Amino acid sequence: MRATKQHTKAILQAIFVTILWSTSWILIKVGLHDNLPPITFAGLRYTLAFICLAPFVFVNSSHRTVLKQMSARNWGKLALLGVVYYTLTQGAMFLALAFLPANMVSLLLNLTSIFVGIAGISLLKESPSRLQWFGIGLAGLGVGVYFIPIDLPQLQLTGLGIGLFCMMMNVVSSLFSREMNRDAILPPLVVTFISMGVGSILMLITGLVIQGFGTATGLDWVIIAWMAVANTALAFTLWNRTLQVLTAVESSILNSLMMPQIAILAFVFLGEGLTSKAIAGLALVGVGTLVVQLKPHDNM
Repeated sequence: MRATKQHTKAILQAIFVTILWSTSWILIKVGLHDNLPPITFAGLRYTLAFICLAPFVFVNSSHRTVLKQMSARNWGKLALLGVVYYTLTQGAMFLALAFLPANMVSLLLNLTSIFVGIAGISLLKESPSRLQWFGIGLAGLGVGVYFIPIDLPQLQLTGLGIGLFCMMMNVVSSLFSREMNRDAILPPLVVTFISMGVGSILMLITGLVIQGFGTATGLDWVIIAWMAVANTALAFTLWNRTLQVLTAVESSILNSLMMPQIAILAFVFLGEGLTSKAIAGLALVGVGTLVVQLKPHDNM
């Protein structure tokens, strides 16, 4: 009974985290609408989140011991993960949202697990099952239904290129993160703290040099602070706790709830309407992604 309650609690916490993460997309669009420079905006969010995580790491004696004893190789790998996942992936996501509707960027990023599955054939020696290939086909069909015929303004074509780059960097960081966490040598919070620190500070410096600070309003600062504390520091901490109870498949499926959540929130708060063709494309990508994540123990 206790295990069941713990499992239910973990599921509810994970759903709560996906809702927080989904609202981030709406808040980012609001901040960008006020002309906050995208890369500086992202750098501020994650640098403040990194600062919020610091007390949780340094107050914990076991985490301090890990930091002192960690090898130079692991420091280097975590720094590289930070550059790929935060500086490149998150920076590109904020930049893509400056050009594209939230739904379109969400669809592109939802393809990450598809490409991770394909890349895993050669990199991780994990061959997809027939059912998973079917899911990959469904997702590909969904992308075609959503985008074809491609008739986008030049700025949106630029955003599409940035969005595709963001998705590919997300694939690389997913594979790299899996490799880093596979042996469970380092605590998840330490991995998040170091990688986020390196990636966010580099992203903030890059944004300030290339785009400047911009003119943040009082509302912008509230958005940045909320996203740093609630949508990043708190959300990552809760998500790491759920990973101790939920299986990888359960976590992946729950994480996929973000795409319909983002679609609904974008419609309600941003006025991003969806045609029947776009809804069909999003649905096919969502179902295909879920099918790919349902990994059987034995290949069919």
